[in-house]
Amino acid sequence: MINSFALHVPDAELEPEPLDPGQIVSGTPEVTGKVVWESADGRRIRGIWQITPGVVTDTEADEMFVVLSGRATVASEDGPVLELGPGDLAVLRAGDRTTWTVHETLRKVYAIDLGPEPAEHEDR
Repeated sequence: MINSFALHVPDAELEPEPLDPGQIVSGTPEVTGKVVWESADGRRIRGIWQITPGVVTDTEADEMFVVLSGRATVASEDGPVLELGPGDLAVLRAGDRTTWTVHETLRKVYAIDLGPEPAEHEDR
């Protein structure tokens, strides 16, 4: 069990999280992050994520995040275009296909919910 804690996010040390080269549209963006809490079943994750300027694609999880620093435009294939900067809260739906255009290195804190584990079916 993890005790309650506090973390000064702007100074938190992050670990490299290499991008799949197929996600990079332009530039040389680099991603770093840190998981600060994860449920025992791995279905709920809380953390810090940062990306340097460039353009990348992603398929989203059910996520809510707050931008701490930097700026980006996040365009959903079948939805809105989000202009994000410090202090903005955003919600992304699981399965959204997005393109992130990162204008200034962006750091965010996030909460991801992967939903319930799929039910197992017995063969009859």
